[in-house]
Amino acid sequence: MDKKQSEQRNHVMEERLLQARGGMGVLIVNTLLIILAIAVFVVGVVFLEGGRHVLGAVLLAVGALYGFIIGPILYTGLRVLRPNEAMVLTLFGQYIGTLKGEGFYFVSPFASSMAVPTFASTSAAFNDEVMQVQSTGKGDVAVKVSPTRRKISLKTMTLNNDRQKINDSLGNPIIIGIVVIWRVANTARAMFNVDNYIEYLSIQCDSALRNIVRQYPYDAADDAEAGEKSLRGSSQEIASSLRDAIQEKAEIAGLEIIEARITHLAYAPEIAAAMLQRQQAAAVVDARQLIVEGAVGMVELALERLSEREVVALDEERKAAMVSNLMVVLCAGKDAQPVVNSGSLY
Repeated sequence: MDKKQSEQRNHVMEERLLQARGGMGVLIVNTLLIILAIAVFVVGVVFLEGGRHVLGAVLLAVGALYGFIIGPILYTGLRVLRPNEAMVLTLFGQYIGTLKGEGFYFVSPFASSMAVPTFASTSAAFNDEVMQVQSTGKGDVAVKVSPTRRKISLKTMTLNNDRQKINDSLGNPIIIGIVVIWRVANTARAMFNVDNYIEYLSIQCDSALRNIVRQYPYDAADDAEAGEKSLRGSSQEIASSLRDAIQEKAEIAGLEIIEARITHLAYAPEIAAAMLQRQQAAAVVDARQLIVEGAVGMVELALERLSEREVVALDEERKAAMVSNLMVVLCAGKDAQPVVNSGSLY
């Protein structure tokens, strides 16, 4: 197993930065040389018409070769990169390096840049800082490989997975959705180690989410031990575990997972009503327990004050009746109705 993993690591492409020349100097020099070549071509035509055939033919060939063939080919080696963009270049099928950094560059005219996956316009919104893509939660993220797009975006992007139905550790079906903030950290791995790094990330997010959710209950039970984690009560810990799980799988694709957060968490519709009744019943029991504890304290305080101030002397039977009446009044869900006793207390 270790040997197999070692072989896989040996096949992982590593990024190499390409040291390219400035494109502005090459553009100016090449343009001047093309103009000069055209002038030489014209002079060669004049020499041919004047009878100097050998020199005219040489000048004509040199001028035509550079002015109409070599010069225009050199223009194809000019590359322009904006901030947070990169370009993966290959020469005759071999990876020669990644061009990074904003500017105007000149590379080999025969070097070709890799086509990168792009987001479908119907399901993605772009701005200058963050790009968003909507996933269906089934691994079929709306992306495509565009033959015209040759630049990899190094911007921070968000993958907003659709809500999924997953069973928690207790078997309760829940609806959960996450958002993953990520960026391309290694362009060579992203282009050569996986077929489509955006689709790959979407699938790994779905897989990691299911594995993490199955390990925790939706909510901690009343008799649970202190410190037991749950999806609702330990959102930060769950998000950290989810990020680590996705990062482990995305490492081979050269992606950096900056953050993973739960955006939606709820019981599935088929059990939502029953769980709501359970929560309401637990809340009523807790409220009643608090009321009883308060009523016992008030009754105890009332008896102590009556005894200390000697307002009235009560035997045990009358104390029991008074306690019963006070408990009924304090614990009742309705307002007490006053009763006027016109007779004797005894």
